[in-house]
Amino acid sequence: MAKTIKQISVFSENKPGKLFKIAETLGKANVNIRALMIAESGDFGIVRLIVDKPEDAYDALRNVGFTVSETNVIGIRMDDQPGGLLKIADVLASKNINMDYAYAFVTPGSASNAALVIRVSDTDAAVSALENSGIELFEEGYFKKQWSLI
Repeated sequence: MAKTIKQISVFSENKPGKLFKIAETLGKANVNIRALMIAESGDFGIVRLIVDKPEDAYDALRNVGFTVSETNVIGIRMDDQPGGLLKIADVLASKNINMDYAYAFVTPGSASNAALVIRVSDTDAAVSALENSGIELFEEGYFKKQWSLI
């Protein structure tokens, strides 16, 4: 498998208290959430999470009754400036690789870096194309680090 990171996806009813239950479960399991995205579709939604301990998160959420899946996604270091996404999108488009979904966030401790998490139509091809273009990908262990805000 290509260089990827693990994402936990939780299928949940779209109603008050469900996100609380997810957060409570992860807190009790001592799992730190590093990135989060919620996509809703009427009465249900998918909560996508990048966490410091994906295996623990998966087990804890399943044990309290959530439908959970683990997906390999690509974590990309992106310039936090206008055009930062453009280079990445250009590389993928030039190789005819579709981005199924994406979410981004600024990484603490650095004024110049952001992170982009993507799921693509061809993970191996995307990793190869991005790395060959000089774009830095995150290693799985990156999200286990304790970030410094200084």
